[in-house]
Amino acid sequence: MKEKLLISACLLGFCCKYDGGTNTLDASTLAALRERYALVPVCPETAGGLPIPRAPSERQGARVRVRSGADVTAFYLRGADTACALVRRFGCQKALLKERSPSCGAGEIYDGSFSHTRIPGDGCTAEALRAEGVAIFGESEAEQLL
Repeated sequence: MKEKLLISACLLGFCCKYDGGTNTLDASTLAALRERYALVPVCPETAGGLPIPRAPSERQGARVRVRSGADVTAFYLRGADTACALVRRFGCQKALLKERSPSCGAGEIYDGSFSHTRIPGDGCTAEALRAEGVAIFGESEAEQLL
C-alpha cells in the first residue's frame, strides 16, 4: 500500500486558484509523485467555502483579509480544519503545499500589504498541519519527496 500524501489541489491541475487558474506541477514530477504516493488533494480555500474565482487574500497577523479589508479568516480556518480532518482520515504524514499561499504557504507568506512583499510565516492550513505533526513541503521542494 502506498504512503498517502496530502497535496494542494491546484498543484494537481485543479482550477481552484484564486483567479480560477492552476499551479500545476510539471508532468514528470506529477508522474513520479503518483508512482510513489496515493495523493489526497485538498484546496483549503474552497473547502472552507470560498468561491472560484475569489479576491486575493493575505495574512495580516492571525487574520486573513482581502485587499478591501474584508476579513475572511473564518473561511481559511474552516479549510484548515478540513485539511486536518483529511490527514487524520487518510493517515497522511506529509503534505505538499502551494508556497506563499495564505492557506498553504509554509515558511514564507506575503506580508498582508498586497505589495508582493514576502515574510517568514505559515498560512492557516500549513500552521494547523504542523500542529498535527505533518511534515510540510512547498512545491519547490517536491523532489525531496521522491
